Order: sequence, then structure tokens, then C-alpha cells
Amino acid sequence: MSPATLYYIMTRRISFAILLATFFATLPLAAQVRFDEWFCDTTLRLNYIFAGTNTTQDIALHTMACTPSWAGRRVNLDTLLLAGNGQVELTDSASGKRIYITSFSTLFQEWQHSEEATRVRKAFETVQLVPMPRRTCFATVRLYDSRRRIVAELTHTVSPHDILLRRGKASSPYAVTQLAGGAPQAGIDLVYVAEGYTAAQHDLFLSDARTAMEALFDHEPFGQLRDRFNIRALFVPSEREDVSRPGEGMWHETPCRSHFHTLYSDRYLMTEHLFGLYDLLEGVPVEHVIVLANTKTYGGGGIYNLYAMTSARQAWFRPVVVHEFGHSFAGLADEYFYDDQYETFYPSGVEPWEPNLTTLADFSQKWPHLLKDSAALAEGVSVFEGGGYQSKGVYRPSNNCRMHTNQYPVFCPVCREAIDRAVRYHTEPLAAPATDSAH
Repeated sequence: MSPATLYYIMTRRISFAILLATFFATLPLAAQVRFDEWFCDTTLRLNYIFAGTNTTQDIALHTMACTPSWAGRRVNLDTLLLAGNGQVELTDSASGKRIYITSFSTLFQEWQHSEEATRVRKAFETVQLVPMPRRTCFATVRLYDSRRRIVAELTHTVSPHDILLRRGKASSPYAVTQLAGGAPQAGIDLVYVAEGYTAAQHDLFLSDARTAMEALFDHEPFGQLRDRFNIRALFVPSEREDVSRPGEGMWHETPCRSHFHTLYSDRYLMTEHLFGLYDLLEGVPVEHVIVLANTKTYGGGGIYNLYAMTSARQAWFRPVVVHEFGHSFAGLADEYFYDDQYETFYPSGVEPWEPNLTTLADFSQKWPHLLKDSAALAEGVSVFEGGGYQSKGVYRPSNNCRMHTNQYPVFCPVCREAIDRAVRYHTEPLAAPATDSAH
């Protein structure tokens, strides 16, 4: 089917939906949850264990801790930007009112699509940072499968007076350098974390962090929204440079305990030790994390609302670090495809929650409006088959994009729009999506 034919079919199908969306966009904003009414200026850290196989999932609360000051968003508290593969919701115990919700993805859920998950049960750490409620509330964490069904759920009590709620450090014992921005309450707090840099390489790390920052702001819409970011660099020294390479029998005790061959994928460079990573970040105003690995080997990864990681000493550092932040910050999906994964991520008949992919199951939620935008059409926005690692049944918005190849210099219009909305979601009140399962 040609893009022009597809455009005609889809616009005929979605015209009424567009009219409805336009109508609701003109309505007044619903009363937003006020941060100061419901929350203290304190961060609550929720440590969870997710465990299971390719077909089973269990959730366990591990520990809770709190640290002074909250660096996260203070607007849109009870509203989702994207559905994600999991969600954490805070509900006031007295009134039943939802006072906060956030979404995320996990390495555990990626692992569930692997061959290994068919023959062994494993457990993964994950961390969620939420604002500390003023009064007792219930925290509910949910995991979804690829068909958007809830497959695991846990509810537990959060009390600001809990005597076992560990009080964390108010400031970091490690070197923290402010690279851009201002106070944590005034913007989106991004922290670069050193991995595999020795004590003598402190200046090298800061140079790499500045390179990563400028690469980010060289991409729109990050550049025009630069004043909405506070960026810091956290230097934690390693005894030896470089990171672990299991395929070569090389293991290093680095601060984040990252390694190549994550999930047995050669170039996947990640850490499964989330508790340790967030221990390093304790006392640092943080909302989003990018780990910079001092290695010349190509690799990295990014997980929505969890963290991103990339090797900083290789030729494609600048485009890759921006690509991985596209995953972890804006929930953008990979737009390339090769069809060699063990199991598909995007089943037919289910619309992906990621804003830059569609299965055409509910295309009205994606980029139909840009198919009528002359500027977007001039940049080649259409509906191209192939994306999300699948050559068939999944469609991307542009022939090329920062989320597709390292060589392409910019984000496509659809990804730029998704990033713009993510930045504004963190920093200004927005109209609430139609449902909790926001696209």
C-alpha cells in the first residue's frame, strides 16, 4: 500500500476523531492536583523486585527511603504522559483520590521477550522516585504485557511516619558539577554519571559530560527548550578504566557495575544493579539519568523513565547518547528493524504506547494531524512499514530519523513533537489525556 493511499484511508477513518480531539482541546483544564497541598518537598524512593519467566510476573517491595527535596515535576501530577510498560500510582488513603501517577519500562520486561526467559526464572531490581505524601497513602505498581493487559499488581501503604522509612543523605559524598540550569524546582533535572573513569580521569569525564550535553542541545526541540533543563555531572571514580566485557572474560568493579552482553546481546551495555546506581545518586537532585561509560567499544541502551547509558569514547558517542535519551526521557521507540529477536514486541491489533510507532490499530492517537501539515510532509512524514525491530506490521513516521540511524542528523517531526510534549509535561500544566492508558 502506498503512503498516499494509506493517508487517504486513514484520514477518512479518523476525521470524526480529529474533530472530537479538537473540541476537547478547547475545554478548560481540569483542576490539577496541587503539589504543596498533597506533598512535602521530599523524595520517596521505592525499591522493587520484579521476578518471573516469559509468562509469569511477580512484584515485591524491597525497601523505601526518603531524601530531602523533590526534583521531579510539580505539575500534571495525576496525569500520565505515556502509558509505559508499568505504572506507579499514589492514592490518598482517606479520600481515595489519585494524587500522583508515573509510568516506566524495565529491563525485566525486555528480558521476558528473550529465549532465556523460557527456561529460567530471574529477578530484577527497579527504582521509582516519587514525591513524599504529607499523609498516609497507598502506592500501587502495575506491570503490563505487550497487549496492554495488567499482568502483575501490588498495593502497599506509604506513611511519612513509618519508622522503617530510611532517611537518606541530604547531599552526595561524590563530586557533583553543575553544567547548566539552576534550582531543582525550576526545571528538568538530568544527571550524567561516571562509569569506568579513574580518579585521574575526572576532567575527562567532565569533558565527556559537556560533549553529551551540547549534543543534546544541538538537537531540536531540546535546543530551543534548553532553559528548562538543569544538568549535573556526578563523578564517582573507578579503580580501573573501562567497563566489564563478559564475552572477553573481563570483569571490572565499576561504580554502576555495568557490562556489555546485557541479556546476552553483544552491544547492549546496561546495569542490572539499580539499587546501587540510585545509592550513588542519593543526595543529588535527579529526575533523569544518563550513565557515561569510559569505553571505546560501541554500546549502550535506554529504558523509559529509568535510565540511559552509552559508551563515551567511541566515534558515534554524540548521536548515540541523544538517541538513548530519546528512549529514556520521551519514550521513543527504535525505528529500525531486523526481525531476529526471539519474540515480537508489538502484536497486531494493539497500538504501541510509544509515540513514534503504530500498528494502525488506533492511528488516530498518533500522527494523523501531521499528514496534513505541509512542513511535516516536506520533511517526509508519512507511514512507513518497518520499525520496533519488526519489518512487517509496525510502521514508523519517517524514512529516517535520529531514532532510526546514527548517520541521520535530526529527530523527525513526530519525534520532535513527542519530545516537546514531554518537556512541557514536566514543566507546565497540560490538558489531561482522555484515558489513564495514555498514548
